[in-house]
Parts: sequence; structure tokens; C-alpha cells
Amino acid sequence: MNHQPLVVHTDWSRAWGGQEIRTLTELREMKKHGFRVAMVVREESELSRRGAQEGIPVHFIDFSSKFNLSAWWNLYTLFKRIQPDVVNTHSSEDSWMAGCVARICHVPLIIKTRHVLASISSSLSYNAFPHVIFACSESIGKQLVEQGVSKQKIIVQSSGIDENRFVYNEHNRSVIRQQYMLKDTDILVGNVAFLRHYKGHEFIARTAAELPENYKFMIVGGGDDRPLLEKDIQRAGVEDRFVLTGHREDPERFFSAFDMIFFSSYETEGISQSFIQGLLYGIPLLTCRTPSVLEPLEFVQNYKTVDYGDVENARKAILELSEVLPRNEAGVEEQRRAVSGKYGLKKMVETIIRVYDEHGVRVSA
Repeated sequence: MNHQPLVVHTDWSRAWGGQEIRTLTELREMKKHGFRVAMVVREESELSRRGAQEGIPVHFIDFSSKFNLSAWWNLYTLFKRIQPDVVNTHSSEDSWMAGCVARICHVPLIIKTRHVLASISSSLSYNAFPHVIFACSESIGKQLVEQGVSKQKIIVQSSGIDENRFVYNEHNRSVIRQQYMLKDTDILVGNVAFLRHYKGHEFIARTAAELPENYKFMIVGGGDDRPLLEKDIQRAGVEDRFVLTGHREDPERFFSAFDMIFFSSYETEGISQSFIQGLLYGIPLLTCRTPSVLEPLEFVQNYKTVDYGDVENARKAILELSEVLPRNEAGVEEQRRAVSGKYGLKKMVETIIRVYDEHGVRVSA
């Protein structure tokens, strides 16, 4: 008898960022592998809109507060009706509610995905509800253990990046650089990220002010903090050397245009998806010393690290990295293979399906 287990992801967020991208990616990939999928989210969330566009069933629960008793009842009746085989929770409120209700409903496999490196308020829900906790970095897993979460539950699996999508392309490099009127002599320092304060873009602006005029800067991404960033750039006096592209659905094209990457995030990050995406291009890298981000550097050939806000050492690092700009194709390919082997989409999917199988959740003909 054909059996297609139902995988349900829950999320409190209405925004769009790395966490939501991972959620949608997992659902999309599990659907490709023969699982039925669905999501349980708040109304008017970006995740629900994008999921519906891809034909993923969307159910709405008000996850705004775990003290909302009607939301608990609605969630219970939903789970009893659709009978999920896997429930994977992501944010705080939905993890409390969906994790608990899934236990009550005897869901075979309950997973909690922890995306950020930040203190948790309590280990209770982590120990009581999920069978498995996916930590998006080694540092996140270590922190959870230090705060009393059972080590036996934790599996480190970063958000897998599609290695076939993020590939250097000479045509894209030429088109993007022409579009933004960059000269061959310009050195383009790039960053791909949503515009949020902890992404540290203000640090990039201050560093730019200390570099020669031929160093240009491009930040690919949108967000509510754009007006703040524009003020930071103006304050640094580098408006003529900065490009803000706004939100793009094709960031893979822009990486090809960069000469180096300045990854400036300074807190709460797991291993950022855009960080791994950039590593697949073999571009020289400057990054702040945030714990999770340091983990993949064992695979990177040309990089420097700096403390957030240390403009002088950031300036020196960029000038030093400028000496290794010519592409070494053999070295780039070696780096791509190593990064893909641990952080690629294929690796993530293999890990998820293995965990499902270990808990008796599998597609059968």
C-alpha cells in the first residue's frame, strides 16, 4: 500500500528571511521526495503567500501568543484532522504550542529547528516536546547544551544551499557591473543580506570611508532598516560609492559581480545562508568574528577576520585581500566541493530523510 507521510512545518513569523527560506526549502524538497507537506502559519505571512504559490497547503493559526486558548484548541482540532507524521516547529510561540499539541496528538516525529545563536528563556519546551532538535550550527548546538537542553536530541544541520544555483558566471558579472556603471578598475566589495541592524552594514559604510575611491560597495537585499542604512552611508560620506539594490530574488547573479565579500553580521546569526552562498564562489572574504560564521572557514582559502567595528583592521584586511583577487579556478573548485559537502542542499536533504527514517517516517510504495 502506498504511504506518503505528511510533513507539517509551523512558524510564528510574518517576515521573510533566512528562517522562512529554510522552512520553504525543506517543504519543497520533501515534496520532491514523495512526502505530503503543509504549513501552519499566521495569516498575512510572507511564508504563507509563497507556499500557496508553490501549491503547498497552508493552514492559519494565531501564534501571536501562547496564552491564546482558542489558538490552542484550533491547533488541536487541526492536528487531529490532518494527522501529521512530522511536525517541525521554528519560532518560540509556535514551538511551545505546536510542540505540545503534537505530543498530545501522538505525532510520531516532532522536530524543533533552532536558527539563532541567542540565549533561550527556558529549556523546558526543548526537552519536553521535540524528539529531535536541528541546530543550524555547532555553536548553536553547544549553547543549547550549556543551557540544559539534552545533547542526545541535538543534530547539527545548517540550512542547505543549492550548489547548482550558486555558481560563478562571467556573463552575470559583466551584465551586473555594466548595469551599475562599475569600471574594470573598480574593486567591488559586496554583501547579500536582509537590511536589519544586526547585519552590521553600518560597519561597512564606515570602513568604506577609509578606502581609496576605486573601492565600491554593493549591498543586495531589502528590509525596513533601509532608511537607517542610507543615513549611515550619508554620514560616512560615501554615497557615490555605494549601491543598494533592494530585495532581489536572484542573488546568485550578484555574487559573480563581487570581487570580495564583507560579511558584517555581529550577533544572533546561525550560519547565514548568504554566507555559504558566497563561499561557493571562492571570492576573498572578510568576516566579523561571530561564532557560527567562523565554523565554515576551515574550507575557505582566502579570508580575513575582524572584530565588529574595528575599522582600521577591516581597512587593512580589505587591502590585503585585494592582492589575491585573480580567480584560481582549481582552488575555487576545491573550495566549492568542500563547502557543498557539508553545507549543500543535498547534504541537508540526506540528513532530514535519515532522521525521518530513524523514527519510522518514510515513503513506501
